[in-house]
Amino acid sequence: MRDHGGNIDTAMARYGGDDWIDLSTGINRRPYPMPTLPDSVWHGLPTARAQGALVTAAAQAWGADTRLAGLAFGGAQAAIQLVPHLAPKGRAHVLAPSYNEHAACLNAAGWTVQDSATPQSMAGADLAVLVNPNNPDGRCWSPADLLELAQNVGFLVVDESFGDVTPDLSLLPHAGGVTNLLVLRSFGKFYGLAGLRLGFAFGAKPVITRLADMAGPWPVSGAAICVGCHALADRNWADAMRVQLGLDAARADDLARAAGWTSLGGTSLFRLYDTEDADVARDHLAGYQIWSRVFPYSSRWLRLGLPGPEREWQRLEQALARTPTA
Repeated sequence: MRDHGGNIDTAMARYGGDDWIDLSTGINRRPYPMPTLPDSVWHGLPTARAQGALVTAAAQAWGADTRLAGLAFGGAQAAIQLVPHLAPKGRAHVLAPSYNEHAACLNAAGWTVQDSATPQSMAGADLAVLVNPNNPDGRCWSPADLLELAQNVGFLVVDESFGDVTPDLSLLPHAGGVTNLLVLRSFGKFYGLAGLRLGFAFGAKPVITRLADMAGPWPVSGAAICVGCHALADRNWADAMRVQLGLDAARADDLARAAGWTSLGGTSLFRLYDTEDADVARDHLAGYQIWSRVFPYSSRWLRLGLPGPEREWQRLEQALARTPTA
């Protein structure tokens, strides 16, 4: 079932109002400040040189092994949709529960898809897909664990879309020389600029060449290249933001605990809670025009992104102080 967060139009249609705080995603609500863009990014097609500079900026920001090749996309989702075409159709194992587009895209392309609860149970798969840290529960695996998994599957895809908040877990510094691996990264989540539509894929050169052939000559816009290069080079902002998000995650957990919810994990971009009834909890928050994320496979789980401005925190605090179980 291809349900997603970010469907704020659904909230407006169902509950009314137009002053919503969208906490149904893991997109940072403390976004990177947009730089001034030159007119040239709108007037001309992106050059190969500019696209290369963007990939270099990403590789340096994330400490990628220099033997890895990279490619920028219009969001990590654009790369996810091409993954099923990287290898002949076979048996794919997807760590679950997780971001549902991985399994959905593989199913649509004719793969036989099986949910796996642990990386160990993926052994023998023609293709294995794992999100690290995982969405929605925040489970994490070390680079050593994933390199071992790569030796036991035909091809491994590691989605690090939320990896900016856990840089020590990234496989990118350790994956040089691994030929059956693709690492995906999102730009928009941590930098809070999801509307820019920017993501990356890294892997061995033959894998990236195949992806580039499928993606076409201009997979990202000139504006995305300009903003991406600027933001990825700003290490001070990234370091300070990781600290801020850690504080925000602890603050959200305190509010949820007082409301009678139990923390199940997450990352410092989103939190996952066990509630007595997730639909009731979502509807209660919606009464304050706060949109949250529930899941078709759990009647109790509710995922909550983190507010940004203090006014958003005040509204969330007010809502959680008046939950039916508080």
